[in-house]
Amino acid sequence: MNNLFTNWSYLIRFLRPRPYASYKDLSNVKLSWTTFRSFTMTTNSGSLFKFIDIGSNLSDPMYRGIYNGTQKHEPDLEIVLQRAKENHVEKIMVTGTSLEDSESSINLAKTNPMLYATVGVHPTRCLEFENYENEGEQLISTLLQLIRDENDHAKDGGKVVAIGEIGLDYDRLNFCPKDIQLKYFEKQLDLVESTKLPLFLHNRAAANDLYDILKRNNDRLYGGVVHSFDGTMEEANLFLSLGFYIGLNGCSLKTEDNLKVVKELPADKIMIETDAPWCEIKATHASNKFIKTTFPSKKKEKHDISCHVKGRNEPANIVQVFEVVAGVRGLSSEEELVSFANQIYENTEKVFF
Repeated sequence: MNNLFTNWSYLIRFLRPRPYASYKDLSNVKLSWTTFRSFTMTTNSGSLFKFIDIGSNLSDPMYRGIYNGTQKHEPDLEIVLQRAKENHVEKIMVTGTSLEDSESSINLAKTNPMLYATVGVHPTRCLEFENYENEGEQLISTLLQLIRDENDHAKDGGKVVAIGEIGLDYDRLNFCPKDIQLKYFEKQLDLVESTKLPLFLHNRAAANDLYDILKRNNDRLYGGVVHSFDGTMEEANLFLSLGFYIGLNGCSLKTEDNLKVVKELPADKIMIETDAPWCEIKATHASNKFIKTTFPSKKKEKHDISCHVKGRNEPANIVQVFEVVAGVRGLSSEEELVSFANQIYENTEKVFF
């Protein structure tokens, strides 16, 4: 099989000038068109690929049509979620990066059964703790109460599935000094101990310090994922040694060195994500050559609900991340692709659901 899909007997019957999805290689492709803008990913055996996007910032104003404070188009999150569903995204974890953002993520997750939320304060936002009493303990207590209010009385366990996005970011110390990040990253691990939730971790140029803190606290942690991983294999092995998973998105797939790491990662420790609206796979990335599925897009000023917004990532693009990760690892047969997709899905289910 030359790409993710097989056969294409229905293509000509339903093709129109502007289909929702297009392909670089249409050989051996089957498209079952359910609306004139969507496709169903099927194999010869009839199996469906299914995905979980472990990190998507859907509370970002871009999905309300707001860019840098200016309204460019009408809100389109419902359309974005429909596209994700049509591309077999079954679950999406909406990322919390501050108290306000975590509240928004939970409220958004409550509106759609495919959405879940994380709660935490991003390393670049950790100065927020300084505005609260008792060296940030008040904010820790508020975050904990937010989780308990949602999860403790829910019949299905609640919408909060992870503590995050927390961690360290030494690439952007202009937003928050290193000492503040270190202090409040470790304090937020108290949330894990109290809730027994897994971690959704951020790491930029801080692998050794992140590892040291996780190792020191590992007996009170419940696993998790280092998301948007862009480090070396040696760094990946540090986190793997503690039982953590590695999350991959477009920012993990920029260079040939990145792809070498992806090729070496154990399949039972991989998760995939979009980190939308950021971290899309760009034409300049080394990974772009592995993409088979493409979507029409238009600039935000010419918004069209049948198209993606150019430069704004969205969960439907998870299929591209999968295509790259599978392609880098040399997987091409139907059996290999379905097995790998199921492995990634099961990895994610095991940790977060």
